[in-house]
Amino acid sequence: MEQAEKEAIVAASKEVSHEFKTLIDPQDMDSLKQLQNIILGRLQDSNAVLSHFNDYSEHCYAEVSSDLATNTRLLKSMKLDLDYIFQKLRSLKAKIKATYPDAFPDDSTIEALDRRPDLEIPQ
Repeated sequence: MEQAEKEAIVAASKEVSHEFKTLIDPQDMDSLKQLQNIILGRLQDSNAVLSHFNDYSEHCYAEVSSDLATNTRLLKSMKLDLDYIFQKLRSLKAKIKATYPDAFPDDSTIEALDRRPDLEIPQ
């Protein structure tokens, strides 16, 4: 580029920046800066609160995690025990039904034998 072109570009950029400065009121810029500082303060406060909450949550989780693991193992053990019990009950019921076919009535017989009133139906 020639020196004249460079000077023309510099002059044009100065003119454009001067025009932008006249478009914006200095009081509006000051109020925008003030609002941005207020928003920055609120965001910093929110960040501090969230950091404190994260620390508190981490502390609480550390306290209950061992109990949670213990209770989870206990529940799994209880489920296995119940599955075994129900398996044994099914096999005993099958053996009893094979030996005594009338020991367990079917659905139609149950309704005929059960004459108790249904307490959930409004009378």
